[in-house]
Amino acid sequence: MPLSDPLDAYSRAVISAYDSASPAVVAVLALREAGGGHGGVGSGFVFTPDGLILTNSHVVHQARELRVQATQGGSYEAQLIGEDPHTDLALLKVDARTVLPTVPLGSARDLKVGQLVVAIGNPMGFESTVTAGVVSALGRSLRATTGRLIDDVIQTDAALNPGNSGGPLLDTGGQVVGVNTAIIAGAQGICFATSIDTARSVVTQLLQHGRVRRASFGVAAQNAMLPRRYVHFFNLSNDTAVRVMEVAHGGPAARAGIEQGDLLIAIDGVPCESIDHLHRLLSVERIDLPLTLTVVRRDRKFDVVLRPVELQG
Repeated sequence: MPLSDPLDAYSRAVISAYDSASPAVVAVLALREAGGGHGGVGSGFVFTPDGLILTNSHVVHQARELRVQATQGGSYEAQLIGEDPHTDLALLKVDARTVLPTVPLGSARDLKVGQLVVAIGNPMGFESTVTAGVVSALGRSLRATTGRLIDDVIQTDAALNPGNSGGPLLDTGGQVVGVNTAIIAGAQGICFATSIDTARSVVTQLLQHGRVRRASFGVAAQNAMLPRRYVHFFNLSNDTAVRVMEVAHGGPAARAGIEQGDLLIAIDGVPCESIDHLHRLLSVERIDLPLTLTVVRRDRKFDVVLRPVELQG
């Protein structure tokens, strides 16, 4: 077999993904001052015929005006349907006079480490740029600007640069498997994309509510190591917990008697080992439903029942 055959197969896969998806990739221009000054440029992609576009929250956050530039020409004013800084995703809508090309949404659930993936975007203002690489790792967690973890993140070595943010990460079938979101400054070949499965869930909530709903019981907290004597005395399965640093006045925790300095060790019997774990346990389904919080306060361990409210802001 000629040595060129594997390279030809690789090239055909990248070309096919690019040809099918690139017409749906757009440049996103965010104007952050009256008069159009201080604009930021990112990427996005159209995924419905009526002009819904996915991009990154950090591309459009606090923009006074949003415009998208289609690959095949045409500039359109865009409306922000909603954004979720906690997953760095945003949903835009354009009312184009003609139906815009779209790219199909796939799934990241069947991705394999080492699988070929393709990124398209507008790095450094160079529109419709394609790069290719492999899935370097799956199930990564990435810290959002809000401090929360974005779970189920795809790591890839498909080169990303400023301006790629919000563009699609594609499989060789031309389906979107992730939304390109971040690079590590100073590193090479370490790039990240939010899973399209996460994006689907966020899109659903943004269309329904204009925001992503999450539960909260009204505390500010930090990670804490449990003293060894606590672990043994209370027969705990975990040696880390969440320490309450502040209790919101009138919130569910305050009404339930939670105090500053309390250690939160479990929710409904599930160990609560960190702030990130706490955030995962406080899903939208928990809003206004009773849950049992297990607390250690000095020499006592006890349970309180409270009803989380919707997280504001």
